[in-house]
Amino acid sequence: MQRISMIILFLIDKYIVGKEIEVDAISDGEDILIPGIMEHIERAGVHSGDSISLYPARNISKYIEDRIVEYTHKIAKELECKGLINVQFIVQNEELYVIEVNPRGSRTVPFLSKVTGVPMVELATMVSLGYRLKDLVNTVGLLPKKDFYAFKVPVFSFEKLPDVEVSLGPEMKSTGEVMGISKDYYIALYKGLVASGTKLPLEGGVLFTVADPDKNEIIPIAEKFEKLGFKIYATSKTAKHLNFYQVAANHVKKVSEGSPNIIDLIRKGEINIVINTPTKGRQPQRDGFLIRRFAVENKVPIFTSVDTAKAVVEIIEFLKQKRELDIFNIGEIDNETIRR
Repeated sequence: MQRISMIILFLIDKYIVGKEIEVDAISDGEDILIPGIMEHIERAGVHSGDSISLYPARNISKYIEDRIVEYTHKIAKELECKGLINVQFIVQNEELYVIEVNPRGSRTVPFLSKVTGVPMVELATMVSLGYRLKDLVNTVGLLPKKDFYAFKVPVFSFEKLPDVEVSLGPEMKSTGEVMGISKDYYIALYKGLVASGTKLPLEGGVLFTVADPDKNEIIPIAEKFEKLGFKIYATSKTAKHLNFYQVAANHVKKVSEGSPNIIDLIRKGEINIVINTPTKGRQPQRDGFLIRRFAVENKVPIFTSVDTAKAVVEIIEFLKQKRELDIFNIGEIDNETIRR
C-alpha cells in the first residue's frame, strides 16, 4: 500500500497599523537631497498610489523626521545609489519602520518637484552623469518646509470599468492624480478632491456600513455628520452600534434582505455619501461589493477607508462655514537651494 505524504503551508501576514510616510530623494552616493517629506492620509495598507498624500508632513515629531533623514541617507549610501530614490516608511508609537525602497523615480517626483521648486529630474540626471550634489545645490539633506499645504489626490476610473472592485487595498487601482494647494489645510484638500472629480454634498443622507474592527472609529465621524445636519443610515449591526453610542442611525436593509434596501435609497437620492469598509470578501455577489458598485455607477461619493471618511467630514464642516477659496500660483514657488 502506497503512503501519500501531504504538506500544508500556511502564510501568516502581520500588519503594522500606523501612519505611512514617503520620501523622494536625490543621492550622489555620498550626500542626499530631500526636497520634502510626505505623509499619507490613509494609514498603511492602502497602496501609496491610491493614497492621498500631504506635503509637508504635519503629524510626525522632530525625532521621527530626523530618523527619516538618517535612514534615507544610510540606505542610499549602502545601495550606492546615484540618482532618484524613493523610500516608504511606517510610523507606529514613535517607532520608524521601512516598508519599501525603490532606487528609481516614483510617481510623486513631479508632484514634489512642483510644490518645492526643486527640479528633481534635472538634478538626478546631472548626478547620474557624475556631478556631486554639493556642486549643484547650496545645501544637502532635508530642505526647510514651505509655508503652504499641497495634496496629491488619486483619480480613479471605476465608472468606466464595470464589475471592478472599488475598495482600496495593497493593489494599485488609480489611473492618475491631481494636486490641491493652499495656505489652508482644508482648502488644499478640497481643491484636490474637486480636481479628482469628487463632488461633496453639503446635506442629505450618509450610509455607514463598516466591518466590525472599524465600528468604534466611525462613531465620531457619524456624530459630526449628524451635527452637520446629515441623516444617518446604517446596516443592522452598524446601526445598532451607533445607536448604542447615541448616534441616531436609521436602519436600512442590505441588498440580500429585500426591499426597500440600500440600493433603493441610493436610487431615490436619499443616500448622498457612502462610507463602507470591506468585510470578509470582495466577490461580486456579496452585499458590500454590490453597494460599492451601485454607488460608483450612480455617482455617489464612496469612501472605503475610515481615514478618508474622517478627512471628508472635516472638509464638509469647513465648507459649511462658507470660507472663500484662495488662488495659489505655483509658478511663484522658488527654491534658493539650487545654485544659480
